[in-house]
Amino acid sequence: MSTMVSNLELIRRVPLFSMLTAAQAELVAAAVIKRRYKRGEALVEQGKQSNALSILLTGRARVMSTDSRGREVILATLHPGDYVGEMSLIDNAPHSATVRAEVQTDVLVVGRPEFIRCLPENSSMAYAVMNGLVQRLRQADRKIESLALMDVYGRVARALLESAVPDREGNTIIRDKVSRQDLAKMVGASREMVSRVMKDLEERGFIETRTDGSMWVKDRLNSLG
Repeated sequence: MSTMVSNLELIRRVPLFSMLTAAQAELVAAAVIKRRYKRGEALVEQGKQSNALSILLTGRARVMSTDSRGREVILATLHPGDYVGEMSLIDNAPHSATVRAEVQTDVLVVGRPEFIRCLPENSSMAYAVMNGLVQRLRQADRKIESLALMDVYGRVARALLESAVPDREGNTIIRDKVSRQDLAKMVGASREMVSRVMKDLEERGFIETRTDGSMWVKDRLNSLG
């Protein structure tokens, strides 16, 4: 009984479960499994099916897609409250990307039967719309993977702009040191190419590395991204 109460309290703190009815919440709480992933361990793997929904409680995970040549593209970074596996549970297709723990990560795992019971009937319009949205998301993932519509300069600029935040002086900065390797995977280019682009952007005044290790992203970088 204590486990049931503990799980019920736990899932109520997860935004995804906030709309469940009391009966649905109890159903999920009775079936949910807690699992811990070590750094580098895969929560789901591209091309495979896990038949479960995983919700991050702690830690951080990276969503990565790999093409036929083995090149990796970083699609997203997940944080507590985010979840993976929902697309495969809705359309019953293999995962379109691999999700790997960046640090020790605790998750709640909900099996397919319990997940399906919390969805509308298969014949309802809501279910049809969800399936349509999943197909659009899969297409978007493939487009991101191909990155064919923008040159390397534009892709690097877009990635830097998306990572930047305003500081107290109103400047747009990236607080943490930018890894050329990670940036290369984000934009689908070689590390060498990204290093050359970054050096050129700095020489041309689009970006500036500050003494504290942060990077100042100048407003005119928007013209590239």
